[in-house]
Amino acid sequence: MNNKDIDLSVSNLNATRNKSYDIALLPWGATEPHNLHLPYLTDAILSHDVAVDAARIASERYGIRVMVLPPIPLGSQNPGQREENFCIHYRQQTQAAVLGDIASSLDHQGIHRILIVNGHGGNSFKGFIRDLAVDCPTMLIGSCEWFKAANAKAFFECPGDHADELETSVMMHYHPELVDLSEAGAGSAKGFKGEALRAGTGWIPRNWQCVSTDTGIGDPRTATAEKGCKFAKACAENLAVLISDLCSDKLYEE
Repeated sequence: MNNKDIDLSVSNLNATRNKSYDIALLPWGATEPHNLHLPYLTDAILSHDVAVDAARIASERYGIRVMVLPPIPLGSQNPGQREENFCIHYRQQTQAAVLGDIASSLDHQGIHRILIVNGHGGNSFKGFIRDLAVDCPTMLIGSCEWFKAANAKAFFECPGDHADELETSVMMHYHPELVDLSEAGAGSAKGFKGEALRAGTGWIPRNWQCVSTDTGIGDPRTATAEKGCKFAKACAENLAVLISDLCSDKLYEE
């Protein structure tokens, strides 16, 4: 399949004009450091690449007409990350405005389904989606976190949660030229001292400078492209099933 049929970042009007689409995938990431060895745009890059693979599977296997939109690098940041050079915090209002503009544009064009493929753990879209259900009642908007689409523990020795073995492996699979493991920090991380915070009884944003010395959480040094390939494929397969579910004429049991 030609990527121009499913990936707007390389497509053009000649490829899309006079065609109808069942759903648009919206990769969403952040602009932030990822340890010392991964790009600032890691979350945007990986959410886009996995989305393209999922779109291809959904098209070939289920006959669904999918277009992957360009990735959005507007992420919400924790304190302690924002002190690092070029780590950009985008407010909730900014993210909501961007999503609203995208939804209203597609809705106007007759594309009434969007799946947000999120790659940044600090992002949350549920409130935005509920508001848009009021503002754009003809739109169906869903969200997912691509890195939770498969069980990481089945693929990696010690997955963490930021610039770890998982993200590093998947980046090595898609873009080995962007990874230099010789530069990677150990990704050592400190947890909360208090019992209730450790147990998840309550939540506060982690101060990244108190948690990590290299912005990583999880050791990336056992990462391989082979692990990344297997995990990315599993995630894309499961996301393709989700795309099929969202495009079904019947969303609910009878």
